[in-house]
Amino acid sequence: MTGKMKIFLVVWFVAAGIANAAAASEIKVLDGDSIVAGRREIRLSGIDAPEYFQTCYDAGGKEYACGKKARKALEKLVGSDLSCRRAARDKYGREVSVCFSRGVNINKKMVEIGWAVAYKRYTDEYNDAEKLAKKNKRGIWQGRFMKPELYRILNKKP
Repeated sequence: MTGKMKIFLVVWFVAAGIANAAAASEIKVLDGDSIVAGRREIRLSGIDAPEYFQTCYDAGGKEYACGKKARKALEKLVGSDLSCRRAARDKYGREVSVCFSRGVNINKKMVEIGWAVAYKRYTDEYNDAEKLAKKNKRGIWQGRFMKPELYRILNKKP
């Protein structure tokens, strides 16, 4: 490989890294079911993940930060190729969407890996994924947890 070719490759890899970093910086995961992509506030449709400050209990009864773990799990699933199909808007004005990244339905994946529950009040689309996560004790299913919806009700600020 010539010196010019090496320089070209280094410049190309650096430029590609900067482009990917810029694209990724436009996407921010807020918690296990909420994303901001540019100016779009997105709530993942059909799932409910632990709130960011919510804690759960592992198989041994030890408390852990399940809300932060759910956020971390979603961060790993969301790539710069994120695409979301809006199904509705919620009462807060957020897009309620089914999102995909790297060819994967990330709503479904969050339930499959146990860091979100199926939001059965709105859809039954993720019920099988939840049964599988529960059976295999994945994520929050490894121990005890409070359903995120109940946690929000009990921790609502006046």
